[in-house]
Amino acid sequence: MKKQLITSIVLAAFAGVALAAPQAFDFKDPKGVNNAVFKLDAPLEAITGSASGITGIVTFDAENPGATTGKIVVTAESLTVPNPMMNTHLHGAMWMDTAQFKEITFEAKALQNVKTTGDTTTADATGNFTVHGVTKEITVPLKLTYLKGKLGLRVPKMEGDLLVIRASFTIKRSDYGINPTAPADKVSDEIELTLSLAGASPK
Repeated sequence: MKKQLITSIVLAAFAGVALAAPQAFDFKDPKGVNNAVFKLDAPLEAITGSASGITGIVTFDAENPGATTGKIVVTAESLTVPNPMMNTHLHGAMWMDTAQFKEITFEAKALQNVKTTGDTTTADATGNFTVHGVTKEITVPLKLTYLKGKLGLRVPKMEGDLLVIRASFTIKRSDYGINPTAPADKVSDEIELTLSLAGASPK
């Protein structure tokens, strides 16, 4: 009996370790819903667009959210604005030059100010942001929501967990060499970015 009790305790300990192991979440969304929205709010014109070509892997540990690391990739060619002429300019050499600079990326290196309440964690993620061929270290406020066992509610017939990421932050065009001489009254130097993403960890 004593031997069986010890065995049960050891197995339970190993099970606990397994449950606490970090998980890799894939942000290539089979539904195509994941998106990044960008906005330039100049005095004469407010330009709003989006991107849907999003992939990436984020490693998350529900027992230690502060150890989260990962990389989110946006395909530059998926950037779009409603006005057809503006859209052509957006992809051209003077602006995003998507033929040459094919990806926009953020690679998180460390999280600070981590606070977890229930399934939700807020933190400031410091990492490398790359756009238009220029890389700068920035800090981005994040909200991470871990939804254990909820993958099937989003993607039918798939079992597993979800990690939802929400982030909003601002960069400057001039910092990344995106047509820095454009008139500021028509095109804001500040670009507001909002990410709404869900990643999957299938079982």
